[in-house]
Amino acid sequence: MKGSIVSSAIAEPYAQALMTLAQSQNLTEPFGHECRTLTALLEQSPDLRGLITSPVAKDTEKKAIFRQMMERTANPYFLNFIMLLIDKRRIILLEPICQQYLTLLRKFTNTVLAEVTSAKELNDRQSRDVSEKIKELTGAQGVEIQTKIDPDLIGGVTIKVGSQVFDASLRGQLRRIGFSLGSRA
Repeated sequence: MKGSIVSSAIAEPYAQALMTLAQSQNLTEPFGHECRTLTALLEQSPDLRGLITSPVAKDTEKKAIFRQMMERTANPYFLNFIMLLIDKRRIILLEPICQQYLTLLRKFTNTVLAEVTSAKELNDRQSRDVSEKIKELTGAQGVEIQTKIDPDLIGGVTIKVGSQVFDASLRGQLRRIGFSLGSRA
Protein backbone atom coordinates (compact mmCIF):
# COMPACT_ATOMS: atom_id res chain seq x y z
CA MET A 1 0.00 0.00 0.00
CA LYS A 2 3.02 2.27 0.23
CA GLY A 3 2.41 5.47 -1.70
CA SER A 4 -1.01 4.58 -3.08
CA ILE A 5 -3.84 7.09 -3.23
CA VAL A 6 -6.03 4.85 -1.09
CA SER A 7 -3.43 4.59 1.68
CA SER A 8 -2.91 8.36 1.60
CA ALA A 9 -6.62 9.00 1.92
CA ILE A 10 -6.87 6.64 4.88
CA ALA A 11 -3.62 7.86 6.47
CA GLU A 12 -4.51 11.56 6.35
CA PRO A 13 -7.21 11.56 9.09
CA TYR A 14 -4.92 9.57 11.38
CA ALA A 15 -2.06 12.01 10.77
CA GLN A 16 -4.42 14.93 11.42
CA ALA A 17 -5.58 13.31 14.67
CA LEU A 18 -1.96 12.78 15.70
CA MET A 19 -1.20 16.44 14.93
CA THR A 20 -4.20 17.59 16.95
CA LEU A 21 -3.01 15.49 19.90
CA ALA A 22 0.55 16.76 19.51
CA GLN A 23 -0.58 20.39 19.44
CA SER A 24 -2.82 19.96 22.48
CA GLN A 25 0.08 18.48 24.45
CA ASN A 26 2.76 20.79 22.97
CA LEU A 27 4.52 17.75 21.48
CA THR A 28 4.63 18.54 17.75
CA GLU A 29 8.43 18.30 17.43
CA PRO A 30 8.87 15.19 19.63
CA PHE A 31 6.17 13.42 17.59
CA GLY A 32 7.98 14.55 14.44
CA HIS A 33 11.16 12.98 15.78
CA GLU A 34 9.29 9.73 16.48
CA CYS A 35 7.84 9.73 12.95
CA ARG A 36 11.26 10.33 11.37
CA THR A 37 12.78 7.55 13.47
CA LEU A 38 10.02 5.07 12.60
CA THR A 39 10.12 5.93 8.90
CA ALA A 40 13.90 5.40 8.81
CA LEU A 41 13.53 2.16 10.76
CA LEU A 42 10.91 0.85 8.36
CA GLU A 43 13.16 1.69 5.40
CA GLN A 44 16.13 -0.10 6.98
CA SER A 45 14.36 -3.11 8.46
CA PRO A 46 12.56 -5.49 6.13
CA ASP A 47 11.75 -7.62 9.19
CA LEU A 48 9.81 -4.82 10.89
CA ARG A 49 8.06 -3.94 7.63
CA GLY A 50 7.16 -7.62 7.23
CA LEU A 51 5.80 -7.77 10.76
CA ILE A 52 3.45 -4.83 10.39
CA THR A 53 2.19 -5.97 6.98
CA SER A 54 1.78 -9.63 7.96
CA PRO A 55 -1.82 -10.76 8.30
CA VAL A 56 -0.54 -13.81 10.19
CA ALA A 57 1.23 -11.91 13.00
CA LYS A 58 -1.04 -11.43 16.00
CA ASP A 59 -1.86 -7.99 17.33
CA THR A 60 -0.41 -8.98 20.72
CA GLU A 61 2.92 -9.78 19.04
CA LYS A 62 2.92 -6.48 17.18
CA LYS A 63 2.12 -4.57 20.37
CA ALA A 64 4.83 -6.39 22.31
CA ILE A 65 7.45 -5.57 19.68
CA PHE A 66 6.49 -1.89 19.48
CA ARG A 67 6.42 -1.61 23.27
CA GLN A 68 9.85 -3.21 23.49
CA MET A 69 11.22 -0.86 20.80
CA MET A 70 9.63 2.35 22.02
CA GLU A 71 8.59 2.15 25.67
CA ARG A 72 11.76 3.72 27.08
CA THR A 73 12.20 6.49 24.52
CA ALA A 74 8.82 7.34 22.99
CA ASN A 75 6.27 9.65 24.49
CA PRO A 76 3.43 7.62 26.07
CA TYR A 77 0.85 9.45 23.93
CA PHE A 78 2.72 8.47 20.78
CA LEU A 79 3.06 4.87 21.93
CA ASN A 80 -0.68 4.79 22.68
CA PHE A 81 -1.30 6.05 19.14
CA ILE A 82 0.74 3.12 17.77
CA MET A 83 -1.31 0.72 19.92
CA LEU A 84 -4.51 2.28 18.54
CA LEU A 85 -3.26 1.73 14.98
CA ILE A 86 -2.67 -1.92 15.81
CA ASP A 87 -6.13 -2.27 17.40
CA LYS A 88 -7.80 -0.64 14.39
CA ARG A 89 -5.76 -2.79 11.98
CA ARG A 90 -4.19 0.34 10.52
CA ILE A 91 -0.58 -0.33 11.55
CA ILE A 92 0.09 -1.24 7.92
CA LEU A 93 -0.35 2.50 7.24
CA LEU A 94 2.27 3.57 9.79
CA GLU A 95 4.70 4.87 7.17
CA PRO A 96 2.16 6.95 5.18
CA ILE A 97 0.72 8.28 8.46
CA CYS A 98 4.17 9.34 9.63
CA GLN A 99 4.96 10.92 6.25
CA GLN A 100 1.66 12.81 6.29
CA TYR A 101 2.29 13.94 9.88
CA LEU A 102 5.70 15.29 8.85
CA THR A 103 4.05 17.19 6.00
CA LEU A 104 1.58 18.71 8.46
CA LEU A 105 4.43 19.53 10.86
CA ARG A 106 6.36 21.33 8.10
CA LYS A 107 3.27 23.43 7.32
CA PHE A 108 2.75 24.15 11.03
CA THR A 109 6.36 25.29 11.52
CA ASN A 110 6.78 27.00 8.10
CA THR A 111 9.52 24.55 7.19
CA VAL A 112 10.29 23.38 3.67
CA LEU A 113 11.57 19.98 2.63
CA ALA A 114 14.53 20.33 0.29
CA GLU A 115 16.11 17.50 -1.66
CA VAL A 116 19.76 18.45 -2.04
CA THR A 117 21.87 16.47 -4.50
CA SER A 118 25.63 16.98 -4.49
CA ALA A 119 28.69 15.35 -6.03
CA LYS A 120 30.00 14.46 -2.57
CA GLU A 121 28.71 14.64 0.97
CA LEU A 122 28.30 18.18 2.29
CA ASN A 123 30.15 19.19 5.45
CA ASP A 124 28.37 21.04 8.27
CA ARG A 125 29.30 24.49 6.99
CA GLN A 126 28.13 23.69 3.47
CA SER A 127 24.84 22.28 4.83
CA ARG A 128 24.27 25.47 6.85
CA ASP A 129 25.04 27.61 3.79
CA VAL A 130 22.64 25.59 1.63
CA SER A 131 19.99 25.79 4.35
CA GLU A 132 20.36 29.59 4.60
CA LYS A 133 20.17 29.95 0.81
CA ILE A 134 16.97 27.84 0.74
CA LYS A 135 15.44 30.02 3.47
CA GLU A 136 16.34 33.10 1.43
CA LEU A 137 14.87 31.64 -1.78
CA THR A 138 11.65 30.32 -0.22
CA GLY A 139 10.97 32.64 2.71
CA ALA A 140 10.63 29.61 5.01
CA GLN A 141 11.56 29.79 8.67
CA GLY A 142 13.12 26.33 8.66
CA VAL A 143 14.59 23.83 6.23
CA GLU A 144 14.56 20.05 6.41
CA ILE A 145 17.23 18.66 4.08
CA GLN A 146 17.28 15.24 2.47
CA THR A 147 20.63 14.65 0.81
CA LYS A 148 21.59 12.49 -2.15
CA ILE A 149 25.00 11.92 -3.69
CA ASP A 150 25.43 12.00 -7.48
CA PRO A 151 29.08 11.98 -8.65
CA ASP A 152 27.91 12.92 -12.17
CA LEU A 153 27.24 16.48 -10.93
CA ILE A 154 31.03 16.99 -10.83
CA GLY A 155 30.63 19.82 -8.32
CA GLY A 156 28.03 22.10 -6.77
CA VAL A 157 24.48 21.12 -5.84
CA THR A 158 20.96 20.85 -7.16
CA ILE A 159 18.16 21.77 -4.79
CA LYS A 160 14.56 20.68 -5.22
CA VAL A 161 11.90 22.34 -3.07
CA GLY A 162 8.43 21.21 -4.06
CA SER A 163 8.24 21.62 -7.82
CA GLN A 164 11.05 24.21 -7.98
CA VAL A 165 14.56 23.08 -8.92
CA PHE A 166 17.62 25.26 -8.36
CA ASP A 167 20.60 23.92 -10.32
CA ALA A 168 23.90 25.24 -9.01
CA SER A 169 25.88 22.22 -10.21
CA LEU A 170 28.89 22.30 -12.48
CA ARG A 171 27.07 19.90 -14.82
CA GLY A 172 24.14 22.37 -15.00
CA GLN A 173 26.48 25.29 -15.66
CA LEU A 174 28.20 23.38 -18.47
CA ARG A 175 24.80 22.50 -19.95
CA ARG A 176 23.73 26.17 -19.87
CA ILE A 177 27.00 27.21 -21.56
CA GLY A 178 26.42 24.55 -24.20
CA PHE A 179 22.92 25.87 -24.86
CA SER A 180 24.11 29.45 -25.14
CA LEU A 181 26.93 28.47 -27.52
CA GLY A 182 24.48 26.41 -29.59
CA SER A 183 22.10 29.36 -29.95
CA ARG A 184 24.88 31.58 -31.29
CA ALA A 185 25.87 29.22 -34.09
